[in-house]
Amino acid sequence: MLSEEGFIKLLITTPQTFRLPEPLSLDCGKVLKEVDIRYETAGTLSPQADNAILIAHALSGNAHVCGRYSENDPKPGWWDDMVGPGKAIDTDRYFVICSNVLGSCAGSTGPRSIDPDTGEPYNLNFPVITIRDMVRAQKHLVQSLGVEKLLSVVGGSMGGMQALEWAINYPDMVNSVIPIATTSQLSPQSIAFDWVGREAIKNDPRWNFGNYSPEQVPEGGLATARMLAHITYLSDESMSRKFGRELQDTESYSFAFQRDFAVESYLEHQGRRFVELFDANSYFYITRALDYFDMARRSGGDLAKTFASAKAAFLVVSFSSDWLFPTAESRKIVHALLKNRLNVSFCEIKSDYGHDAFLLEVDALGRMIRDFLRNRLEVQRG
Repeated sequence: MLSEEGFIKLLITTPQTFRLPEPLSLDCGKVLKEVDIRYETAGTLSPQADNAILIAHALSGNAHVCGRYSENDPKPGWWDDMVGPGKAIDTDRYFVICSNVLGSCAGSTGPRSIDPDTGEPYNLNFPVITIRDMVRAQKHLVQSLGVEKLLSVVGGSMGGMQALEWAINYPDMVNSVIPIATTSQLSPQSIAFDWVGREAIKNDPRWNFGNYSPEQVPEGGLATARMLAHITYLSDESMSRKFGRELQDTESYSFAFQRDFAVESYLEHQGRRFVELFDANSYFYITRALDYFDMARRSGGDLAKTFASAKAAFLVVSFSSDWLFPTAESRKIVHALLKNRLNVSFCEIKSDYGHDAFLLEVDALGRMIRDFLRNRLEVQRG
């Protein structure tokens, strides 16, 4: 984004840590002590505190949603194309908050954190968490920043699940919600993918029932879990366009069980990168939280009843080639919202990027988000 002087406006963000003021009660019945939440903010909170937007990240995400940590930082935040000065979620207009979820390994309290009762890492003694638990922790953070009502909660994939939880658990704190490429319950197929990924980690000889050292992490199992999951984020069209049946570094088949195809090399690269950034035990806990996500279950199978408490306006977005959370799942959400006579806008964006489209279809998605947020701010300010 160019400033009025013609220079690129560089957004610098700083990681911060918030300690919850009290122990956190969890859905599993346990209580978690000394909970830290890593977060970042961008923009300025208005005097009326009415321009705050919470962005919730997906499974492998973190609090670094936009900007850079220094002028020389080569890597921007994970949604930097969408969030920043003059962008769809304009940090010159809005106060943006993004927090790392409970159970993660990117600064918030998770299985690799130190248990205050033992002085040792929790590992698999960490309590099992839910998406709703993640949102409970976020609420404490948001209020600590002086925000009593969010202009919007925005999120794709698992972030969309968090956005939906905000709408029904804290209806008076949310003006609008933008759930993108998400679902109201994890499908049996997705649960199966999660199970196989965790089994790959458990069968890694270094896993040691979750008690591995930082020097001996279950790299192979975690990389395999990531490769399996990554396939679900793509579409057949995007994989065909990007890789086809192209061979990798060879002109003919090897007639051996090594990397022959470009798609095989790509997946191996994705697995290696993930091992450098993520923790195997966190993968266990976050995927289990996804497995347990079922909004209709809490109302006897009636999704509309679950949304009966919601008051927010909604912009629901899906993508035509997303087979992980297909458009039919978004339509279920829309129908449940309409039964409660809520203000709902819905769009399926034509894309062949698959589930990852929420990160890649910046222009089409950005236009909708920009207009929706501008309208909600105008409505809120009367």
